[in-house]
Order: sequence, then structure tokens, then C-alpha cells
Amino acid sequence: MAEAKSTKSASKPAAKKPAAKPMAKLAAAKNTVAKKPMAKPAAKPAMKPAAKPVAKSAAKKPVATKPAPKKKAAAGAEERYRMIEVAAYYIAERNGFGGDPKLFWVEAEMQIKKLLKS
Repeated sequence: MAEAKSTKSASKPAAKKPAAKPMAKLAAAKNTVAKKPMAKPAAKPAMKPAAKPVAKSAAKKPVATKPAPKKKAAAGAEERYRMIEVAAYYIAERNGFGGDPKLFWVEAEMQIKKLLKS
């Protein structure tokens, strides 16, 4: 009989665990998804100096230089003559229009020459 018992136990199917429901498997899979490690940011390339456009840089700001000294406009011959004429008139007026007009003219020429040189 002992042999019969052993055959009975051998003939019995092994106890199976109940099969998991398919929906439970999906939920478990969603919760256990392995996270990927974050990628490290790539090293920044060395900064190269930007090429400056020639036309824009020249138009924006000229190179700082010393300002040129102001030049007095040279009086033309006709303009110089008119200046001497007016000066001679005022010199004659100051003297009451009495005296030599040539002397008034020479004095006016000296004043205008001095005025234009300085």
C-alpha cells in the first residue's frame, strides 16, 4: 500500500498558482519602468571672437582721434576789400570825416590784417 500512496501523489497534478490578470500585469509594468539616466550636457565649445562686419563697424563709430583744430576761413580778395572799406568808413566817422581818406584806408587795412591773422 505504501506504493499505492506514492503513485497517488505522483498522479496528482502539482498545485498551480492562480494566473495573474492581464490588466494587473500592465499596471505593474507601468510602475516599474526603469528611468533612464539624464544625459549630461555637452561641453560648450570654446568661444571664438565674432568676425566684425567692416561696413557696419565703420558706419557705427569712427575711431577716436584728436579733433582737428578749427581753421578760419580765408577771406577772399573781394570780401577783404569790403571789410577794409567798412572799417575805413568807421575810422573816418570817428574823426568827423575830417582828414586824409588815404590815412583812414591804411589804418583800416592794418586793423583787418591783424583781425584776419589772429
